[in-house]
Amino acid sequence: MLVFTVGILTLSDKGSRGERVDLSGPAIKDIVTSALDCRVVKYEIVPDEKDVIVKKLTGWCDDGGVDVILTTGGTGLAARDVTPEATLAVIEKEVPGIPEAVRAGTLSKTPAAMLSRAVAGTRKKTLIINMPGSPKAVRECLEIIVPALPHALEILKGTFTEH
Repeated sequence: MLVFTVGILTLSDKGSRGERVDLSGPAIKDIVTSALDCRVVKYEIVPDEKDVIVKKLTGWCDDGGVDVILTTGGTGLAARDVTPEATLAVIEKEVPGIPEAVRAGTLSKTPAAMLSRAVAGTRKKTLIINMPGSPKAVRECLEIIVPALPHALEILKGTFTEH
């Protein structure tokens, strides 16, 4: 099985200013490193600014050092929630099944799941997946996402060719 690299990007105005402790980013790290054969190689907290998010996602994808970027925050309806727009500006191929599966799978836990605007897609050989900003939501989303990640990344890396 492929060992893959993970980047975790938390989108939070308050977190980026040190006014709020990021609980979701560390939750992502704990879950993926305990469930998968992977290494977290990048982790940052940036403000909810589209240009900043685009630059970070593009840089992480284009340097080739990250197989999957898991974002947390900025997927809701608030005026400052721009993570999906930033992600759509970066990706080359959308992977709609991931957020569709997450919304469907979490809707039974909370009706707020239908309000998520999260997207997923690829840029070069990196998969980007948006998730909500709470640790509880991250755990619920990753329960659905984690089983499919190794296969998705093997396809992106070209190590799995049978379909």
